Amino acid sequence: MQYTLTEEQRLIQQTAREFADTVIAPAADKHNREARFPREIVKELGRMGFLGMLVPEVYGGSAAGNFALVLALEEVNRACASTGVTMSVQSSLVTAPIVHWASEDLKKRYLPRLASGEFLGAYALSEPGSGSDAASLVTSAVRDGNEFVLNGTKNFITTGLEADVVLAMVRTDPSHKTRGISAFVIEAASKGFSVGKKEDKLGLRASSTTQLVFEDLRVPAANMLGDLGGGFKIAMHTLDGGRIGIAAQAVGIAQACLDASVKYAEEREAFGQQIGKFQAMQWKIADMAMHIEAARLLVYNAARLKDEKQPHGKEAAMAKLFASQIANQAAREAVQIHGGAGYLEDFPVERYMRDARITEIYEGTSEIQRLVIARSVLHNLK
Repeated sequence: MQYTLTEEQRLIQQTAREFADTVIAPAADKHNREARFPREIVKELGRMGFLGMLVPEVYGGSAAGNFALVLALEEVNRACASTGVTMSVQSSLVTAPIVHWASEDLKKRYLPRLASGEFLGAYALSEPGSGSDAASLVTSAVRDGNEFVLNGTKNFITTGLEADVVLAMVRTDPSHKTRGISAFVIEAASKGFSVGKKEDKLGLRASSTTQLVFEDLRVPAANMLGDLGGGFKIAMHTLDGGRIGIAAQAVGIAQACLDASVKYAEEREAFGQQIGKFQAMQWKIADMAMHIEAARLLVYNAARLKDEKQPHGKEAAMAKLFASQIANQAAREAVQIHGGAGYLEDFPVERYMRDARITEIYEGTSEIQRLVIARSVLHNLK
């Protein structure tokens, strides 16, 4: 399967690549070591239009689409996965569901500020007692006149510390499991909203991951997305797009591993010659290149289907599953090619290896992706 980019898509890709190489990459190691959120870089991504690619032009975005978004995400994540996941969450998990499900008032209120980067967003589904089993969430929302009162804790929330707006799934009817969940847009400045524990992570150290705590948090009923009890459907629909974004992230990390490996194999000498001349190194690099290209095409296909409003749940799961596996495989090989140097912070491949690990876990574990794929393929089980 071959993809020919339009002039606009090629320009988006090239612009993202240049920004990643000249601005994001030089600061990535410092942000990683200091576990410091790259706020100014993210703001610049907003000014350049990279946070509003799924937002219609009438609300300040470019409506460039999911295919264009994954082109940009790969380049950003190639330079810094912490920056890349912020961009992915902002687009796939926050602006996209607001575009799809929100009232006109909510769209006008939030989309321009999210698209420009004035507001940063977070997606709150997981809880301390519910991860893959998202339908078991217990954070409650009780109606009180024209408001809902929320109580509970959300867990593992990307950009939780910096978010101005949070898309949260909460339980509005305890008598139903999936049909008892609703979705709300919450402003972090609201009384009763607080940020809990900030996690100290293996990778993505420049991206904050926190708990969010709701204590008698009042949210206007008008801030509900979709219908009462429709939150689980919104969550699953949103995650299909989110998985495409994380698959693009995984491809970006894998490509960074390949680039670093090629550079090292051409420069490092052993036994009187460049190590790239040894067949063992060549086979590692050949396999990396082949697998990355296959993963990239899976991502492109899933993004294309989503842009065409075609069913894409299986394809998104395939892209996310395979690309995350390849990212981890490429990271291991990159460290191996670098030898002892690959185990040091002096070379970026140790960061790539740590960052790659999460791609098999968040926004649906590899096990969940296999379930999604299998249920789509198996039709005659009783």
